[in-house]
Amino acid sequence: MKGVYFIGGIDTDVGKTAATGKLAQQLQQQGISVITQKLVQTGCLHDAEDILTHRKIMGIPLQEADRQRLTMPQVFAYPASPHLAAKLENRSVSLNSVTAATEQLAQQYDVVLLEGAGGLMVPLTEDCLSIDYVQQRQYPVILVTGGRLGSINHTLLSLSAIRQSGLTLHSVVFNHYHDSSDPLIAEESRRYLQNAVKQDFPQAEWVDLETLAW
Repeated sequence: MKGVYFIGGIDTDVGKTAATGKLAQQLQQQGISVITQKLVQTGCLHDAEDILTHRKIMGIPLQEADRQRLTMPQVFAYPASPHLAAKLENRSVSLNSVTAATEQLAQQYDVVLLEGAGGLMVPLTEDCLSIDYVQQRQYPVILVTGGRLGSINHTLLSLSAIRQSGLTLHSVVFNHYHDSSDPLIAEESRRYLQNAVKQDFPQAEWVDLETLAW
């Protein structure tokens, strides 16, 4: 792996932050220079909570890039989609500042893992969805899914959006966090989705979050 990768989810609360942190941890253990970045963080007053979680999983303190806020260039207080959170503060989401920060990080690190906000179709601004921004930048996508009820539908819709946008699907990460709520649904979701990915995206990797065997 080298370059910038976008970590997207099929929905909110599906495990993007855990997946981002664990992947960064593994790359770090392999001797690869890696940093994580949050596209837009909502629901925070200062430091991006997701970045703090990444560093905890990676087992490292906040880095100089964090203190310079390159890893968290856009933070808003209200826990909502970025376009609404920004509107409530009479601000706008500056995607140019995000891009500039990512480019600076890419000059300092071999790999930048850019975690999105919510699902792929979340509006960053009135005119730009998350997937629009990723398409403009042509970042490979790492899609995080899971086994809760509804995940098959959400995942297939996300995969369809990735295909229609002409993006590269690097891998699909299956988060087992929700398995205990209904093991039958979780296992069938995993089986069905793994087959769908193998058929429609043969170049993409399938990864179980518990193992992260890249």
